[in-house]
Amino acid sequence: MTLGTEQPEILRKLLFFQGRKASFDVHRLRLPNGAEGDWECVRHPGGALCVPVTNEGKLVLVKQYRFALAGRLLEFPAGTVEKHEDPAETIKREIEEETGYRAHTWQKLGQFPLAPGYSDEIIYAFLAKDLEKLATPPDQDEDEDMENVLMTPAELEDAILRGDPIDSKTISSFFLARPYL
Repeated sequence: MTLGTEQPEILRKLLFFQGRKASFDVHRLRLPNGAEGDWECVRHPGGALCVPVTNEGKLVLVKQYRFALAGRLLEFPAGTVEKHEDPAETIKREIEEETGYRAHTWQKLGQFPLAPGYSDEIIYAFLAKDLEKLATPPDQDEDEDMENVLMTPAELEDAILRGDPIDSKTISSFFLARPYL
């Protein structure tokens, strides 16, 4: 089934807010099954993520401060897809900014919805190999507070199973990448 082919009928627009990266709306809708109600949605342009693998087989992650959770999460490098930008270009920029590595081999892993109960955000996942550590990495964005963490695939899987604070897009992408690690 292709996403986006069963649009609900908008009966009334109740609220709209445009933020820095995403917007938020509340609409009275009629769903394809005939149910009516008020639903909220975070509208997001999408994100690109990569699973970076060093030549020694280590995964490059970042431990990043996330204000919404008031703490640090272990994550693969990722970023918001800019308007009129291909997700592959997004992640090539983000891996350099967030980790200081450049990847020379790229492979698409797939795409998936992040939180379909309240958001239309799609994550585009890639595998990044043949990494080169940059002598002078680009500056990080002003709001980024992160540090690199190198882990083996087994160490990351153990951390996931222990329930360490790891975001869902990282967990999903790790399992998409496992056949190639």
